[in-house]
Amino acid sequence: MEKETKGSNNIVKEVCAELGITQKELAERMGVSSGMPAKWAMKDGNPPEWAIKFIKLLIEHKQIKDRLDKFNQAFALIDKARS
Repeated sequence: MEKETKGSNNIVKEVCAELGITQKELAERMGVSSGMPAKWAMKDGNPPEWAIKFIKLLIEHKQIKDRLDKFNQAFALIDKARS
């Protein structure tokens, strides 16, 4: 996610879309009941600060993993070109 996640406005929907997961899968990753992300995704729902930080870490983890994958692909191409 290139943009900074702002507050808790649709943060659940944003992270689920970014990670390609359901709200139930998000709940499993966070160790909360399956209904909590749905509650937080509602217009009046406010995730607690710890949940917002956890969600931001999930996004950051995916971004770092994607970068690592690109580096590994580049190194594989370099190795192939050397052969």
